[in-house]
Amino acid sequence: MGDPRRSHRPVEWLTLGMILGCYALWAGAIFFLADLTPVLAVLGTGVLIAWHASLAHEVLHGHPFANRALNEALMVLPLNLCIPYNRFRDLHLAHHRDSNLTDPYDDPESNYLDPAVWVSLPGWKRALLRANNTLLGRILLGPALGQVRFVCDDVRLARQGDRAVWLAWGLHLIQMAVVIFAVLMSSMSIWAYLVACYIGLALLKIRTFLEHQAHEQVRGRTVIIEDRGPLAFLFLNNNLHVVHHMNPTAPWYRLPSLYRAGKSRYQAVNDGYVYRSYAEVFSRYFWRAKDPVAHPYWSDR
Repeated sequence: MGDPRRSHRPVEWLTLGMILGCYALWAGAIFFLADLTPVLAVLGTGVLIAWHASLAHEVLHGHPFANRALNEALMVLPLNLCIPYNRFRDLHLAHHRDSNLTDPYDDPESNYLDPAVWVSLPGWKRALLRANNTLLGRILLGPALGQVRFVCDDVRLARQGDRAVWLAWGLHLIQMAVVIFAVLMSSMSIWAYLVACYIGLALLKIRTFLEHQAHEQVRGRTVIIEDRGPLAFLFLNNNLHVVHHMNPTAPWYRLPSLYRAGKSRYQAVNDGYVYRSYAEVFSRYFWRAKDPVAHPYWSDR
């Protein structure tokens, strides 16, 4: 049975308003702004697609309603076209098994490879993955590489008869058709919309670039980025990522106050894996890799 206190939780009106506002702004961008300034419309739509993904993350963690069905109805339109909501939900919740963080096999959001797999790769693929481990590479290459890996994994699971994967993609194709129909009826070309989708996914790669690091202790694997600027809002405070992992049901707007109240504890928990801002992250890792591709502690496990 569910937690009765959670089932009677008030509606989080701010989050609900933001979800509805995101859809309204998206419609305005593709139907009206695209007529006035196509370039700005594509850029703005890309930002809204990234924001929608951040809001989807809130939904899968139980917001803004206490009722799961109502929450998931809010994500009926897959604005980024690429990721079925059900798959995002299931994989992300699996990622929240903190004992598996960065595991090349059991953490579905890990960017590390088993060292044995790494040494078996051809040189061109290793070069591509090394480039993907710089922030610039993650922004430019990450959406394509991530989507190829994601689809290949789901095709394999579907061939094995995974009904959840079949259901997720069946629903997604119907929902995706609605989004594509809306775009075709709008002032934005489908090609421009696909560029916007890539921009949205690229923005999300800034958030996920260093959310987790290889560390011998589980508690040291999750980052804090003390940013309070536009990217923090776009990512709904998930830059305070260890706070989110330790309080996964807390809404996005409570994360900063939770961090302020326990700053020293959170920084002790994650062994000082802290950056002051996204500006610091860009200055340190835009051109160079933060991590190796091969998991540095895998052979010790």
